[in-house]
Amino acid sequence: MHDMDHRLLSALRDCGTDPRIAAAARALSRGGEHGALWIAAGLVGAAVDRERRGAWLRGTALTVAAHVTSMAVKRVVRRPRPEGPDGAAPLVRTAGRHSFPSSHATSSAAAAVAYGALRPAGARLVPPLAAAVCVSRMVVGVHYPSDVAAGAALGALTARLGARWMNGDRSRV
Repeated sequence: MHDMDHRLLSALRDCGTDPRIAAAARALSRGGEHGALWIAAGLVGAAVDRERRGAWLRGTALTVAAHVTSMAVKRVVRRPRPEGPDGAAPLVRTAGRHSFPSSHATSSAAAAVAYGALRPAGARLVPPLAAAVCVSRMVVGVHYPSDVAAGAALGALTARLGARWMNGDRSRV
């Protein structure tokens, strides 16, 4: 697993040598910082979709909860971030020193599951953007693939466990 993690990271990090890919990866990484992209998307959804305003706000809360949970797990696991090939610096700065799980992947997957359940357009638009944010973290060189996979699993699980609450079904919570 360790060797595969390093090989996949190296291959994705090599994509970041293309200036266009590097710029896109940086933008996606910055947008996903602290779940900002997904919080904004949830608040816009709540403002625009009055019929499901409460569900959008609860979905946003689930996304934030997933992000906070991933930060707590990072403090326990304390896996250091990857080092770049030949000492190359990552393409973005990070908020912390720890890598596992990826909080960007956690909030992205939580948003994909939560917001995707609210409207058909969300089910088509959010998952590809969420996946791009996840991949960006490897392209910029700050997460191993296993960090991203674990973060995505944690985010999806958090949103799935909160799905009934998000949709206002308190009878089964």
